[in-house]
Amino acid sequence: MNPKSESVEASRGSEASSSSINSTPDIVEDQLTSGNIMKRAAAKQLIEKYFYQLLDGCGNVNCDNRYCASSGAARNLSPNEAAAEAIKLFYKEARLCSSVTPNKVSRTDSNSYEPSPSSTLGPNHKNTSENKENQNITTPEPSTASRGEPHTSHTAQQQKQKKRKRYNSKDYQNVVLDGAPLTEERIYKLCDECLQNRAEEPLSKALSKAFSRPSILARCFASKISENSNETSKDTEKESKESSRSCDPDKDIDSVAAPQLDVASCRRAFQYLAKVPTEYYSTDLVIALKSLGSYLTKDLKSEKLSIEDAVNCFVITFELPNLGCSDYFEIALPDVCLAIGELPIKGQARLARIWSQYCKDSLRNILETLQQLISLRVVSCNYHVFFHVQEDGHVTGPTRVLKVLYYASILAGVLDSNTLHEEPIVIAHQHDPLESVLGHLYPPSSMKGARNSQLNDPLAVELGVSVLDSRTPYLPFEDFYNEPLSDVIEMDKDCEDYEMVISRPNTRFSFLRHPFVLTVASKSLGLYYENRLRMYSESRAALLQAAVGAARPEPFLRLRVRRSHLIEDALVVLEMISMERALDLKKQLVVEFEGEQGVDEGGVSKEFFQLIVEEIFNPDYGMFTHQQDSRNVWFNPTSFETEAQFTLIGIVLGLAIYNNVILAVNFPMVVYRKLLGRKGSFEDLVDWNPILYNGLKDMLEYTGDDLEEVYYQTFRICYQDVFGTNMFHELKVNGDNIFVTQENKKEFVDLYADFLLNVSVETQFRAFRRGFLMVTDESPLGAFFRPEEVEMLVCGSKVFDFHELEKSTEYDGGYASDSKIVQDFWGIVHSLPLEDKRKLLQFTTGSDRVPVGGLCNLNFVIARNGPDCDRLPTAHTCFNVLLLPEYDTRDKLQDRLLKAINYSKGFGLH
Repeated sequence: MNPKSESVEASRGSEASSSSINSTPDIVEDQLTSGNIMKRAAAKQLIEKYFYQLLDGCGNVNCDNRYCASSGAARNLSPNEAAAEAIKLFYKEARLCSSVTPNKVSRTDSNSYEPSPSSTLGPNHKNTSENKENQNITTPEPSTASRGEPHTSHTAQQQKQKKRKRYNSKDYQNVVLDGAPLTEERIYKLCDECLQNRAEEPLSKALSKAFSRPSILARCFASKISENSNETSKDTEKESKESSRSCDPDKDIDSVAAPQLDVASCRRAFQYLAKVPTEYYSTDLVIALKSLGSYLTKDLKSEKLSIEDAVNCFVITFELPNLGCSDYFEIALPDVCLAIGELPIKGQARLARIWSQYCKDSLRNILETLQQLISLRVVSCNYHVFFHVQEDGHVTGPTRVLKVLYYASILAGVLDSNTLHEEPIVIAHQHDPLESVLGHLYPPSSMKGARNSQLNDPLAVELGVSVLDSRTPYLPFEDFYNEPLSDVIEMDKDCEDYEMVISRPNTRFSFLRHPFVLTVASKSLGLYYENRLRMYSESRAALLQAAVGAARPEPFLRLRVRRSHLIEDALVVLEMISMERALDLKKQLVVEFEGEQGVDEGGVSKEFFQLIVEEIFNPDYGMFTHQQDSRNVWFNPTSFETEAQFTLIGIVLGLAIYNNVILAVNFPMVVYRKLLGRKGSFEDLVDWNPILYNGLKDMLEYTGDDLEEVYYQTFRICYQDVFGTNMFHELKVNGDNIFVTQENKKEFVDLYADFLLNVSVETQFRAFRRGFLMVTDESPLGAFFRPEEVEMLVCGSKVFDFHELEKSTEYDGGYASDSKIVQDFWGIVHSLPLEDKRKLLQFTTGSDRVPVGGLCNLNFVIARNGPDCDRLPTAHTCFNVLLLPEYDTRDKLQDRLLKAINYSKGFGLH
């Protein structure tokens, strides 16, 4: 190295190793005023160890480290030379003796060094000076003693030459303490002083100083690592080296790893702080937190702050008591949430892991605080066409934090031990006639690939976890729903933003990228708009194909069927379409019943799906079996139907979701988990066959040594086919001769569940899922919904609350809510049994299922259809409109209404 570079290294070393080499207490004052007192701590600590290793050694007489003074191989160096050499060793990752302990006193010359009383000396250390003047000036630095940093010490003559203001020992200690990191002991002391002496200024000032600067807050409540633990020391040094070297060494060393945060100590300290009346410190703390949010946002954007430091700041901030008070809501918390949004994905993942491991007790409070913040903002703000909720940082910021909390709750809960996924099904690209004509302008296949590649949440990928992994989250999924927010979001606008985020990430905010905060009804509406956009796209493509002569104009998926041959006609048409051009399955469905005049505006399709489901799931058809205990339907493993038949059933289910039609199917939850890509396991038996599940669970919980005699079960199982015939299957080779014992009972249970839910129906389910994906492969279904929500999407709500329907009903043609016939109508409806209420829904809407979100979302209309007469009520099922004549008496109304709902089937034009 040339002399110039050596001088540069020497100057860097003199700066980085410690202020002890060229600093005075008044220089520390300058650093305090510039807010840099806590910077470079971790890198300084490593460089400092190299520094003292070169000068004093490790104390081991048998040391063989050529960079250690104790080995005798290292040359004698002055402090300045040692500082420069320490920098070089730091970047070279040179060997560092584990027993090196930095002295707590700074030095500029070898003859001016003297340890302070608080120093922890190395085993081979000797005092080298008895300068009394230095002893009088040298003052321990409380803010850095806990971090192992050297203290500032200079002679009076050097201070005089530099013409700096001198502080006496007490004044200097107070200056440093103002910017010192908070510790549990310090919080106790400040709180006691505040409560006993009514002296709130020290506490308020200490909190304000710590929470106003990320560089100070990140090092609060640092965990205490035992100096006698070599393993801990080595691991800490290695982690600090790797973290600091991950950044550019020429940059300011702010991005090095912060000391490990002691969350338990932080929580205890803040619990003690809660004893102090908040008016003593809340004003200063709120201002400091607002400043903290601004600094964190700026430093994260400019990458001046390390991820570890930023995460420590956020963890400490959300442990504060009274975080849900109004001042925190309105002033401080929104800025802190916006700062978390600036964290890179790795930082968000780190925060989620810390919350899930060390902050479980705080998750509920954080969730409620964030939900209140969002709800308060949404209710109090008036959004309009020029200011949407997606543009409100006071809402989007906390929503981003909720995502981190959402995954923390998953990690902190019960995760599924089963990590087996269904084999991926690749839907072959269907040739689009338009591609041969306008392929250079219209590349649908490439657009499809771009959409599918964006469906995975980056945070979930970084954490290696998904919603399907969660059996029981620490906080219920439903607690993350925010109804006021869901009600105010314009889903058409959010769908537009969602599409924009897919094509150009980080350009807009979309709540559909944070679906956990939306109710099922809101997400269902979002999926509806997504599907409609796809339908319109296919319709436009069809018209364009016809214009250029590539295909005949057919903007709809048209099914013409006979009621008497419904299954045969529907499956034949769908099979032909799936073989010739599967893209047509993504067009809007239009159903025509042969011989009927009804025009399908939605109502005809609803009846079509209801009728076809009734026939397909009929046990006589042989494709599905009925579980007597759970009343669920399941795939018949011994069905004589071909795979193509099950594929077509999957297409029907996909079309129902795609066209926003609710079906009367009773699949167990494991079907929806499998459709989303996760294989069934033992826990899925709970609703598939509750009796079997409880029996196997009792076996797992049985601890007696006589399990083999009690259960007398081998690895050969028995089950029945659709005709009631007993079938046998060996779970392992020669399974009939292997008895279940305490050692292998878990293996038996897992193999048993795997056979029933996966192996036995593999052929049928794979074909079924393939048909389902032929319709929904480009849909964000799996990104928006959990398996439980997909079931609600398919089957609708299970709550028949007709009082909610009455409140939401609209009236037309002269009727009003206080009209006598309307009041009679609702009186009759509320007195009907549930079966007749289902028939009323079927008559008026075309389906006897409750829509997602409840009957209040039905958009039901009662319209006057003339004066009193003998005609029966009629309905426009496509628009959920009941046409009700104004009957004279209640008895006549009840008679005509019951006849209408019991004897109606088919469609006509009116």
